[in-house]
Amino acid sequence: MGGSLGEKIGEGAFAEVYAWAPGQVVKLLRPGFRRRAILHEARMTRAVFAAGGPAPQVFDEVSVDGRAGFVMARCDGPTLQHLSRTGAMSFEETGALLATLCLSVHRTPPPADVLFLRDHFERSAGLDDTRVPAEIATGVLALLDRLAPGDGLCHADLHSGNVIMTAEGPRIIDWTGAVRAPAAFDLACCQVLLSEIAPTLVPDPERPIAVNAALQAAYAGLNGVSQPALAAEIEPWLPVARAFALLGGAGPRQREQLIASLQASLGAQA
Repeated sequence: MGGSLGEKIGEGAFAEVYAWAPGQVVKLLRPGFRRRAILHEARMTRAVFAAGGPAPQVFDEVSVDGRAGFVMARCDGPTLQHLSRTGAMSFEETGALLATLCLSVHRTPPPADVLFLRDHFERSAGLDDTRVPAEIATGVLALLDRLAPGDGLCHADLHSGNVIMTAEGPRIIDWTGAVRAPAAFDLACCQVLLSEIAPTLVPDPERPIAVNAALQAAYAGLNGVSQPALAAEIEPWLPVARAFALLGGAGPRQREQLIASLQASLGAQA
């Protein structure tokens, strides 16, 4: 597919996004990371888009100067995170929109090649035990064996920074962690990201906590359940969500906090 590397328009821990062709961008893996990760993300994003989920269209897999990547539709617009942080959207509005997007993901039929949560975690943790210490990985796998596996689509990293507000509506990016699991696991990931990790990274730590509270309240309302009932469903999945955050490459401070929390919770369940 024709295109050429243009200006850098975004970056994350593992990849960078550049302009490519009219209406298209290319996401390239940073040097030193596993090629399979970016190709997996390309497959997941393509599959979710084909299933009707709120993901951008993927056009092709490419290699640029030895860096693996994929070309996808350009999503023009501010992130939900930007709108929330600048006050253009209140935390109630931000949480309500995240709840709607969560529900949209959970109602999307999981594509055939999306792995079950346990299989994904076992495979990913086994590739690099420097991210998830072996004793924690063992404890999480034992916990997953006790929990009902579920068969719904989960994003596993759905936060306001991964939502782009385009003219055609919100689009969710970064589908690397997409798995088959209960909706409660996805909501647990949201809670860990918003209530445990984000407060250590932003100048207004109460805001992400409030966004999570609004998200859970809105999701409970959309599903006709009480907030205490939803919280009870989420609770057993929190250790798994913390382990997934470790897989995602948490910073040193967040990593220390997550490991301490995991050791406490998994030890209590042993």
